[in-house]
Amino acid sequence: MAFLDGRVFHDAAVAVCDGTITACGDRGHIAEQFEARETLRLTDAFLLPGLINAHTHLPMTLLRGVGDDRPLLQWLREDIWPVEGRLSPELLHLGAALGCAEMIRTGCTAFMNGYFHEENTGRAAHGAGIRAVLGEGFFGFPSPMFPDAESCWTTLRRLRQQYSGHPRIRTSVAPHAVFTVGPNALTASHTLAVELDLPWQIHLAESSEETTSCVEKHGIRPVELLDSLGILDRRCTLHHCVDVSEEDIRRLAETGAKVVHNPASNMKLASGIAPIQSMLDAGVTVGLGTDGAASNNQLNMFREMGLAALGGKVRDHDARAASAASVLDMATKGSAQCLHWPELGTLAPGRPADMCALDLCAPNMLPVNDLISHMTYAATGHEVRMTMCEGRVLYLDGDFRTLDLKGLKSEADKARRWISSLRR
Repeated sequence: MAFLDGRVFHDAAVAVCDGTITACGDRGHIAEQFEARETLRLTDAFLLPGLINAHTHLPMTLLRGVGDDRPLLQWLREDIWPVEGRLSPELLHLGAALGCAEMIRTGCTAFMNGYFHEENTGRAAHGAGIRAVLGEGFFGFPSPMFPDAESCWTTLRRLRQQYSGHPRIRTSVAPHAVFTVGPNALTASHTLAVELDLPWQIHLAESSEETTSCVEKHGIRPVELLDSLGILDRRCTLHHCVDVSEEDIRRLAETGAKVVHNPASNMKLASGIAPIQSMLDAGVTVGLGTDGAASNNQLNMFREMGLAALGGKVRDHDARAASAASVLDMATKGSAQCLHWPELGTLAPGRPADMCALDLCAPNMLPVNDLISHMTYAATGHEVRMTMCEGRVLYLDGDFRTLDLKGLKSEADKARRWISSLRR
């Protein structure tokens, strides 16, 4: 079975050539049209587009479980930032590679990242065979990475040049947040994104505390601040948007800015639950992300879909809110739009051959009454039998084709001991 171009086919096949879907639909019809050089048979499985993680910080996978059960700003200042400043290129690559392994294992084929020394995440994504949009993060104040925001511009230009023409890796401009980057640097970074024709991504309206800080400092709310600077537009991908008003949502819809919902992280940090149904109703493009493993603590998009649907219903006190179908769309087509890579997220002729297949014989998937419902409410992600990106099988029935999981575990154990020594 397969979810092809928005429809469920019960006896389906997909023809792939040079990383692109040539045809898809009824298996008998496809078999008549094409003579396959290689055939992958997935009996009792459901094929769907590769899921897309539209917001994460992959190297932070090394910080999984560090400083749990603390509010956002305290967690950042006391637990995360002191360790981050001491991460070496080797550790950054290791964290990103571990993150790639977890995402591939759970059916994810593309992600939008935000961190520092992003060439290390790019190297991990290239080796793992997964798609990535890299975002070199910066603050408006001195950090271990850059003395000020403008010092990041050279790195951003270099990254864009480095990955220009890469089939699976792209770049973006990624200021951290309105409470860590001032208006002048926000505007300048957006101008750079326009010049380089790159997406512009930022954490925004993540909590009521952020809103209070923004109002105290600038006299207006975070969404209104970006709009007042003239930088709220279709180029923008805004992460979180938990604390947004009806007027904020109207601005988002009018400007074409895109929003990434991160339910697990927002719940864990007690930031709240974003009003995703109100955004969808207003015509806002909404994608789905996990955030980093330090604040989730998983990079599992199936789990994220379940939480998005359940949290949306609780927030609105409406069982019809955040339906299974709308959440699956968020994790595929919506997230593709948030990555500014709209050709992703759908299995159809001419689209990239990015897909995953789930085992429908797993006990939690039986009986198969409603496949779309199962993707959101029943699947855990560990039913994934196969993950493919650009026509290349990355994972199949327990076998990681592009990653050495045993070696990653050994290096992760060393990293854990080092992090523990810093926190004593």
